[in-house]
Amino acid sequence: MLERFRAFWTKVFAPIAHLFIRLGISADAVTLVGTLGVVVGALAFFPTGHLLGGVIFITCFVFSDLIDGYMSRTAGTSSKFGAFLDSTLDRIGDGAIFGGLALYYAGPGDNRLYLWLSLVCLVMGSVTSYARSRAEALGYQAKVGIAERSDRLVSILVMTGLNGLLGLPWLTYITLWALAFASTITVGQRIWVVRQQALAEGNPQP
Repeated sequence: MLERFRAFWTKVFAPIAHLFIRLGISADAVTLVGTLGVVVGALAFFPTGHLLGGVIFITCFVFSDLIDGYMSRTAGTSSKFGAFLDSTLDRIGDGAIFGGLALYYAGPGDNRLYLWLSLVCLVMGSVTSYARSRAEALGYQAKVGIAERSDRLVSILVMTGLNGLLGLPWLTYITLWALAFASTITVGQRIWVVRQQALAEGNPQP
């Protein structure tokens, strides 16, 4: 759903990308620094209860995912390794965000239910991405589902930031429930779609 805004934000950050290219900074370096920033923001701020500060810190780095892709396309440096690195580090960043929330609910948030729900979001979010990449490695398409990565990332950051700003924990609660449900449904959708493609090829039903 939120992928439709990618072109808009890419134009916004294009000047920064061109500056980095002129300075000789590689797209892979931007990817790495961006991920480190997300990890530090999530694991340093969230577990101590500084939700708004964590979201602001993470937001300063999360757009690196747009900048590095634009840089590699503009400079003609796109590579299989760059795509692999970007995808792998995305999983680390996403895991840190939900892991940081899990640590928050294990500590100052003191809520066992939402500790487990954060872990469900972490695991199912990773499986969602893995299902697509594994399907594509086998020659199938699995870009379906109601919970794409951008949707999960934006929704949890926005609602957690508002929670930290307004002191309304139910905003994060509702978002975690929604993401846990949507991620699980998305995994099921991708399994079903790949199964249909496999059957259409004449592969035997397991």
